[in-house]
Amino acid sequence: MTSPSISDLGTILGVWAHPDDEAYLSGGLMALAADAGSRVVCVTATRGELGGDPDQRAAELHACLGLLGVSEHRWLGYADGGCARIPPSGAIARLCAIIEEVRPDTVVSFGPDGNTGHPDHRAVGRWVEAAVSWAAPGTRLLQSAVTDDWASRWAGVNTRFGVFEPGYPVRIAESRLALHLVLGGAPLERKVRALGAQASQTAGLIAAMGPAEYAGWVADETFVERRPVLPGAWHPVCSRCWWDFANARWQCAGSVAAGPVTRTGNGG
Repeated sequence: MTSPSISDLGTILGVWAHPDDEAYLSGGLMALAADAGSRVVCVTATRGELGGDPDQRAAELHACLGLLGVSEHRWLGYADGGCARIPPSGAIARLCAIIEEVRPDTVVSFGPDGNTGHPDHRAVGRWVEAAVSWAAPGTRLLQSAVTDDWASRWAGVNTRFGVFEPGYPVRIAESRLALHLVLGGAPLERKVRALGAQASQTAGLIAAMGPAEYAGWVADETFVERRPVLPGAWHPVCSRCWWDFANARWQCAGSVAAGPVTRTGNGG
């Protein structure tokens, strides 16, 4: 594990797109943090209904989180496969409210690439970065990343099972990581058990790979730290607003000539 240590992370808020994202990308982190006495809250944007019965997936997620020692969970209730098509302002506002309620020291989620390139993952990553920028700009934001080493080691498995969207993953050098967990022993066994609780998504894969190879495949959890760009001015969010990261300013399709939002103040 690289710095920061688990205890340094404080209260952790994880925000993900589908049931099982949280366990694959941060199951070890959540379990170790919970064991250390830290508060861990998990948010899931959809019930993953495109991958199976949503009630079953919700029950499996509950069981998975229980094995990881996580007792606080929130649903956003969006449609699986539709996150990239909804107005982002509503999702960002809801995440801001959760951030203000939980007051996390660390937020964990996807980066702009969504790890696998899935459109829902990428949308959630954008929402989270905007919400942290707006609601808690001093909060540490850790984004899941794919390293060159891991992608090379597991290229055959990833290709065989179609893990990544075309053109992905976006690889990064190990030196860019802010946190790298390499799980082994009891922590890895616990993560595999938790993933196994989401059997509708994992049972076939574990059977095809074999338990030992599957455990090796999920042993690494890697994150880069993102410093969110701070909005230059307060802006009331409407259904057509978004934070434009490329230009570091709010944009609003409903403003005059669809130009940049420059409004400042304390409300109104």
